Amino acid sequence: MMQPDLVLDSPVGRLAAGFRDHGLAYLAFVDRRTPLMLPVTAEARSLEAQLAAWFDDPAFRIDIPLCIQGTAFQRRVWRVLRTIPPGQVCRYGELAQRLGTSARAVGGACRVNPVPIVVPCHRVVAASGIGGFAGHTHGRLADIKRWLLAHEAGA
Repeated sequence: MMQPDLVLDSPVGRLAAGFRDHGLAYLAFVDRRTPLMLPVTAEARSLEAQLAAWFDDPAFRIDIPLCIQGTAFQRRVWRVLRTIPPGQVCRYGELAQRLGTSARAVGGACRVNPVPIVVPCHRVVAASGIGGFAGHTHGRLADIKRWLLAHEAGA
């Protein structure tokens, strides 16, 4: 992970964000031992304000330029994820059908999403249950997915 441009506390824990070429390159859930860091760029200040607005109102649309790396397929999945409205979910299989691929491939693209929340992979769920989050079906990250889904369901 490259040097962050922002590290902030949020309702789901500490988040670190890094920018490349004026676009958000990553947003990561980091350990509380990671020191807080005020935004060092205008882009980081904008992200901080937009995340605060989203945590206050999950219907708020985060609109920040992205500079994320992935395969052509991953980027296609991530684009489709941004079309799922807050408070709604889509099953891995349904998304796979839309994209002409497998549910496992969709899950793989979601697992490596470099900018969760901004590209809302948490809105993709399993046929039975919530499925995984960043490759985890239990523990802290699964709990974060549950919180994100509940947060948006209350909108």
